[in-house]
Amino acid sequence: MTDKFQAVVIGGGPGGYVCAIRLAQLGFKTACIESRGSLGGTCLNIGCIPSKSLLNLSEEFHKAKHLSGKGIEISEVKLNLSKMMKNKDKAVTILTKGVEFLLKKNKVTYFKGTGSFKSKNEISIKDDQNKEVLIQTDKTIIATGSLPVALPGIDFDEKIIISSTGALKLEKVPKKMLVVGGGYIGLEMGSVWSRLGAEVHVVEFLDHITPGMDKEISSEFMKILKKQGIKFHMQHKVEQIKKNKSGAIVVTTDKENNKKDFECDVVLISVGRKPNTKGLNLEKIGIDLDKKNRIKTDKNFKTKLDDVYAIGDVITGPMLAHKAEDEGIAVAENIAGQSGHVNYDTIPGVIYTTPEVASIGKTEEQLKELNKKYKIGKFSFMANSRAKAIDDAEGFVKILADETTDKVLGAHIIGPHAGELIAEIGVAMEFGASSEDIARTCHAHPTFSEAVKEAALSVDKRAIHS
Repeated sequence: MTDKFQAVVIGGGPGGYVCAIRLAQLGFKTACIESRGSLGGTCLNIGCIPSKSLLNLSEEFHKAKHLSGKGIEISEVKLNLSKMMKNKDKAVTILTKGVEFLLKKNKVTYFKGTGSFKSKNEISIKDDQNKEVLIQTDKTIIATGSLPVALPGIDFDEKIIISSTGALKLEKVPKKMLVVGGGYIGLEMGSVWSRLGAEVHVVEFLDHITPGMDKEISSEFMKILKKQGIKFHMQHKVEQIKKNKSGAIVVTTDKENNKKDFECDVVLISVGRKPNTKGLNLEKIGIDLDKKNRIKTDKNFKTKLDDVYAIGDVITGPMLAHKAEDEGIAVAENIAGQSGHVNYDTIPGVIYTTPEVASIGKTEEQLKELNKKYKIGKFSFMANSRAKAIDDAEGFVKILADETTDKVLGAHIIGPHAGELIAEIGVAMEFGASSEDIARTCHAHPTFSEAVKEAALSVDKRAIHS
């Protein structure tokens, strides 16, 4: 007899497994389907978590090589890449098993296999042996995430022409790596391999890196990365990639249509991600996709069918794990008749390079487009005592506040622990705080967070230490 569930989540990534757990907490008999063979989605298996492991370990390696200048004498520092990769894999295994435990603890039924629609209320699950199981469901939530985008006519082989997946599994440090695309993922992975000894070049179609980020932060970020040895080639378009015995030749043209070839061992293509909706059999149940192949939903994450919902990377909005998590909780609560909600104005974005870069709310460019009058407060980490004490003082905090009401509209940080510091601004914005509210809150000394307070003071030209 076919199993019957009140709710089925297709996809076991951050959005999917969190949604399944919340549904179970709310009393629904819930199932979660994941095709990968381990839970956690791209983020946990081949994205956020393994990349952060390598970012941290490569930074430790880089620091260890330069400790003698700080009075710590050690013998020659050597890289053991296979051990580093095993450490990364261990972290992934522990965390994916942890998610499996959480599903079990919350009595969510976990199916390993690829889910697709037989009909609106019937889901087919095929395992890796193509054995099919059918289950019935009252409500279905699609949370199948996203996939890396390749360049037209160029396929990933994950050895020479690689996506972020391949960049996490290289067996040796390439002599020369070319990164196509100056976004979050390309710059993170480029930083890893640069610190481990590769010569890294970044080719970007635009005239600036990190599209959509506050331009002042973006400009400072590029200066710092250049200082670290990463070479940038802006306004270059990739025309062709030709593989050869030693790697590949990447053929590009600049804005004047001048041709330039790059020889490299490895090409990392990092030009974005696309919704993973193929194979769900959506056309059979009449689900609409937009021009970018995202599933169309209303503000409650409902598709045109009453019992089918979608969250995360398969719908509009930033492709971020924490955005998907919040949507997973919101849709579960909506299904239960509660008031699930996601505030898209307070979703932070973080780049986990060294220094880190973090952003929340509006950029200066967006405020100008909206004709919104604003004030700026800035404070450099060069004037922050904790940052100076540990010789980690690159970057600054920038706060944007409404000119009339002083309400915080956005914040942008480049510097140590930026990803953690941005959370304070997120809480402030969620409560509709003014920059003065932040400025009048006592911050411990000496801490990096004092730079946030000083930036808030600077909004009204009241900074003490600059």
